[in-house]
Amino acid sequence: MSYFYREYHDGPDPLAPPYDVRSALDDMGDAILSGSTPLDALRDLLRRGLPGAPDRRGLDDLLRQVRRRRRELRDNTRLDGTLERVRALLDTAIGQERAELFPDPSDDARFREAALDALPSDTARAVQELADYDWRSAAARQTFEELRDLLRREVLDSQFRGMRDALANPDPAAMERVRQMMSDLNDMLDRDARGEHTQDDFDQFMQKYGDMFPENPRNLDELVDQLARRAAAAQRLLASLTPEQREELAGLIDHTLEQAGLAEQMRRLGDSLYARRPDLAWGSPERVSGEQPMGMGDAVTALQELADLGDLETALRQDYPGARLDDIDEAAIRRALGRSAVDDLEALRQVERELEAQGYLRRNRGKLELTPKAVRRLGETALRRVFASLDSGRRGDHDQRDAGTAGEPTGSTRPWRFGDEQPIDVVRTVVNGVRRGGGAPVSLSVDDFEVVETERRSAAAVCLLVDLSYSMALRGTWAAAKQTALALQALVASKFPQDAVQIIGFSNYARVLRPDELAGLEWDMVQGTNLHHALLIAGRHLDRHPDFEPVVLVVTDGEPTAHLMRNGVPRFEWPPSQETLTLTLAEVDKMTRRRATINVFMLAADDRLREFVDEVARRNGGRVFSASADRLGEYVVSDFLRARRSR
Repeated sequence: MSYFYREYHDGPDPLAPPYDVRSALDDMGDAILSGSTPLDALRDLLRRGLPGAPDRRGLDDLLRQVRRRRRELRDNTRLDGTLERVRALLDTAIGQERAELFPDPSDDARFREAALDALPSDTARAVQELADYDWRSAAARQTFEELRDLLRREVLDSQFRGMRDALANPDPAAMERVRQMMSDLNDMLDRDARGEHTQDDFDQFMQKYGDMFPENPRNLDELVDQLARRAAAAQRLLASLTPEQREELAGLIDHTLEQAGLAEQMRRLGDSLYARRPDLAWGSPERVSGEQPMGMGDAVTALQELADLGDLETALRQDYPGARLDDIDEAAIRRALGRSAVDDLEALRQVERELEAQGYLRRNRGKLELTPKAVRRLGETALRRVFASLDSGRRGDHDQRDAGTAGEPTGSTRPWRFGDEQPIDVVRTVVNGVRRGGGAPVSLSVDDFEVVETERRSAAAVCLLVDLSYSMALRGTWAAAKQTALALQALVASKFPQDAVQIIGFSNYARVLRPDELAGLEWDMVQGTNLHHALLIAGRHLDRHPDFEPVVLVVTDGEPTAHLMRNGVPRFEWPPSQETLTLTLAEVDKMTRRRATINVFMLAADDRLREFVDEVARRNGGRVFSASADRLGEYVVSDFLRARRSR
């Protein structure tokens, strides 16, 4: 048996690995860690394009091309080309007729000349009055027939794209086929309105008249969409002309349809299309400034494309509530920018889908949120950046080869208890199951599990108190504080899993921050720096872990300006009241009695703040750091590691 291999061309590679969006998440993380929401960060990523994929365009690139194409159409389009051509042919026919009549001295010639002199200046009315005129000049008769053929082709082409070529040669049979097509089309639309239409009806219609519809619609809905967009563009053409031009062209259209026996069918079709697609911009004028006159059919095509580009520009901006990439019409992208743009859009859609499919993003009541998995990834990214800023001589201290263990094994085991982090003794666990009569295969229960006893290692109860007040945003330090909190969370989880870490944010109130809400957290638009409440919460955390080494780190850019009253309501005063300072320092004294050292990281050089933290250091024995925002993470992590090593 012979086998032949060739390149796969029928779609995405079915054997390709799942899309790796970790680099995309890291790119989003730069914005998220700087204070953007997950939704804004995702939109920024999609606008810029995929990291590491320079051959793929982002939404901004596609948007620029769409806007460029709109400018080109507006700068190269003049809508009165058909009207101008009809006027020229009319003047030519009249001139040819006058040339034929001039040598003739008869009264009939003078009567005809008088009739020509009395023609209205309005082109449409002049064409109507000449419809039954008996031309003496054969050349004039031919020119006038050319005018009528032009109108017939342009009017039908403005409604049915491609009809102009089908009627290039005047043929009564061809016009009769057009009349029959429109009658069958209207009947099909009426049956659909009554719920009687089937796909077989549409297939039979296309088999009979498919050559008149070059866009090859697959069903009635697609056909209606194509015809409605074109009919709406024809209405916009009239609305975009001057009042005099609009009146003349509308008259020519009505006269042409009446002459062709299509007026009633066209009215029925227009009513049906408007009823089905009232959302289209029917009758909205379009401003164009080109010098090249266009025929009516080409002008309608240009206006139809301009409308599509306008809708596409709105969708690509993605600046409306609930915007998603699925809102962007793939067919419109293909028509405007080609197949490669569709591929670029699909790559962006894949990123958005995979971020959710791989568990990095989730939608909660329509709001885009980071998952705990994404927060861990961003924390690791923040931690890597902190370590990268440390000198290479100390970087070796950061590697952890035995993360997850609680000390060296002692050689004995004990029953597993909820919350144990020691490794499971597999042999003793299975033996317990066999002894219990677990059968073959062995069925284990919770009571069978035993863990390896290890030497006790020192564990720390870590409290990171982060200022969330609005001044942090005004000074541009909030993003650095959030990155620091994420980095510390990641460090403790990976290097010191036995530690108990709690991150507390404080403004007018203080609250414990969950890791999964930390990355998308925004500052509080309130007044107050309630360090008193934050220290109260931190003290409860330390009291729950009496055997752990206490570590308290405070990141702030201002002295305390609020405290928690006995009724649980915060009180704000500026300048800080003596009561606020007294209550806050009382909590500092309690921390000192708990043997908890408080290290303060100042993000401002305010004299009041410096005076306060100096008093904290004097009472507690902790250290004070005057850190710049870009080095805050390095200071906090380094101090934490120093404290862990010293213990």
